[in-house]
Amino acid sequence: MYMKQVSVKKALQAWKGIQPISEKDRERLSRRFTIDYNYNSNHIEGNTLTYGQTEILLLFGKVIGEATVRDIQEMTASNVGLKMMTEEAKTQDMPLTQNFIRTLHQTLLREDYTVYRNLPGGVQTSYTIHAGQYKTRPNSVITRYGDRFEYASPEETPALMTDLINWYNSEEEAGRLSPIELAALFHYRYIRIHPFEDGNGRIARLMVNFILSRHDLPMIVVRSRKKKDYLEALHQADLIVGKVPSDGAHATIKDIAPFVQYFQGLVANEIYHDYLFVTHKAENVWWYDGEMIEFRTPNYAKILRIMQTQPALTQEDMRDELGISLTAVRKLVGQLTEKNYVERNTKDGSWRVFITPSI
Repeated sequence: MYMKQVSVKKALQAWKGIQPISEKDRERLSRRFTIDYNYNSNHIEGNTLTYGQTEILLLFGKVIGEATVRDIQEMTASNVGLKMMTEEAKTQDMPLTQNFIRTLHQTLLREDYTVYRNLPGGVQTSYTIHAGQYKTRPNSVITRYGDRFEYASPEETPALMTDLINWYNSEEEAGRLSPIELAALFHYRYIRIHPFEDGNGRIARLMVNFILSRHDLPMIVVRSRKKKDYLEALHQADLIVGKVPSDGAHATIKDIAPFVQYFQGLVANEIYHDYLFVTHKAENVWWYDGEMIEFRTPNYAKILRIMQTQPALTQEDMRDELGISLTAVRKLVGQLTEKNYVERNTKDGSWRVFITPSI
């Protein structure tokens, strides 16, 4: 369903206007966020688990279909890190520490591991990724424009991280920036340091939600399908700030205006969707990965309900239940499957539903 962009002010007014929400809605939001956040934050970094696989893994501890051990472990660790961050954010009177960030990184990566690379000429090289420790080798990225972008050197990193944490605690206490501005600027400064050898994007997105949650704002998801917008906003800020890592690590809110504008739109959109998730309830309204799906024909919702309550039913059974032709049933089921809203168990033929009803 198309929804025009809303302002942060309108989104927050709508969200605060329905407080307090019921415990049932709070649980539904929490479940939806857990799946959406872990799926998207890891998918951005190359994790291959589908949305459906992520849901089954996180909610039931089961693995369906083909998946690598590393992707499964990475997703499970991500959820542990999310829970750790959420609990830490509740201690609003305690300052942020580097130790917490390193512990969070240790949780996400679990243990040190070796990366192997093939160089021109068939020569193989390797290096170790350290969990919970700042980088020991330089890191950089090739942008989608083809140029190499360097992050802070290993020698610079400890001091720049000290500056970042001291700045954050001081700025949070001073209250000169809104929580959304504070989260955006922390994210940008952190990314320009890139203190770890791997996992920096995942840490940055966790810390954004740490800051929002500390200030009693709903947590948000950077959607994998909108990764280009996310990276482009960072790139536009980089063009203003320049390539020197220490400049990026000390950027001001004005310096990163393109990223702040993007981030405010993201937060507004996510919060307003939380509001709609709680308030916009109807039989034909469902949700999938942050999008509200409003089916035009009631048969979609009816089939989804049947799959949820009677997962073993065949398409012939659905025909009889709905009173429509088998051809119509197959078309509806095919479209739901194509969108990844549902999946059929290859072992017993039962249906799994990954799209969430509004009621």
